[in-house]
Amino acid sequence: MRESSRRRRVLVGCGTLAAGFALLLGGGAYLLQRAYDGQIRRLSGALPAERGRPAPGRGENWLLIGSDRRADRPEMGARADTIMLVHLAGRGDRVSVIAVPRDAYVPVPGHGPQKVNAAFSFGGPPLLIRTVEQLAGVRVDHYATLDFTGFVTMTDALGGVDVTVTRRTHDPMHDRTWRAGHQHLNGVQALDFVRQRWNLPGGDLDRIKRQQAFLHALAEKAVDTRNPLRIDRFIRATTRSVAVDETVSSGTLRGLAARLTRISLMEYLTLPVARSADQGGQNVLLLDDARARALLAAVRADRVGDYLSRNGAANTVDAVR
Repeated sequence: MRESSRRRRVLVGCGTLAAGFALLLGGGAYLLQRAYDGQIRRLSGALPAERGRPAPGRGENWLLIGSDRRADRPEMGARADTIMLVHLAGRGDRVSVIAVPRDAYVPVPGHGPQKVNAAFSFGGPPLLIRTVEQLAGVRVDHYATLDFTGFVTMTDALGGVDVTVTRRTHDPMHDRTWRAGHQHLNGVQALDFVRQRWNLPGGDLDRIKRQQAFLHALAEKAVDTRNPLRIDRFIRATTRSVAVDETVSSGTLRGLAARLTRISLMEYLTLPVARSADQGGQNVLLLDDARARALLAAVRADRVGDYLSRNGAANTVDAVR
C-alpha cells in the first residue's frame, strides 16, 4: 500500500482536527505547534460526572460534534447537527467513525425518549455524552466540537475541495443545484453541501454521507497540499473552529497525531436505522435495535472489523447522492 494512500485514510478518521496536527507534527515545528494549540478552546465541564459512566474499555473513543450556529436562523442557536463516535482500536491499526443520526429516537437521561440531538439542547455536552454512553454502553474518553461555519475558512484556506455527486439534485433551502459528477467546492458551497437534506432520498442519512465525503475530501486536500502558507492558514482556521474537553492537553493531541500516522485502515458507518416515524408531533428515526446492538457490541469488544465482515455496512464516501 502506498504511503500517500495510507495517510489519506488515516487523517480522515478524526476529521480536520487530526489532519491539522498531523501536518504540523510532520513538519517538526514544535514552537509553532504550541501557538496553534493555544488557539483551541478547552471546554470546562464538557465531560459528565464520573458516577454511573461505563468503565474504560479497549481502545479510545472520541465523540465528535458538528455544531451548526446558522446565520440564516439565529433563533435556533447552536445545535448538534453531526454526531460521530470515533473508535480508535486498542489493537491493530483500525479507526471506525460511526455516525449517530441526529434524529435518532433514543432515551435521554432525565427526559425520556427524544431525538438524540435534543440532549445537546437540554444539557450541553455532558448530557449528550451520557446519552451516547447509555445508548452504546461504551465510555467516551474525549469530546471535540467543530463549528460548521469554520468549514468555510478551512475549505478556502486550501483553495477548495473536490467531491463527486452521483445524481443531479436541487436544494430549495439554499437555492442551489448540484449537477451529477465532479464538483469543486469553495467554502460557502461546502457549507451548503454538508447542510442539505431536502430532495435527498435518504434525507438525513444521505446528509451524513455528504458530511463524511466532505471531511474525506478536506483531509485528502490537506495532506496533498505542499504550499506552506496554505497549510498554515488551514491549521489556523481549523484550530479556531475546534473546541475540546478540558482533559485534552497538547500532549494528548501530539499522541493522537502520532498514533494516527500508524493507522492504515479506516471505515465510516452509520448507526443502523429501521424506519422513520412520527413521535410527539415530530418526525424521528427509529434505530434497527438488533443491528445497532450488534454494531455497538462490536465497538465494546473492539471487533468492528468482525461486524463489517458479517454485515458489509460501511459507507462509501468517494461518491455520494
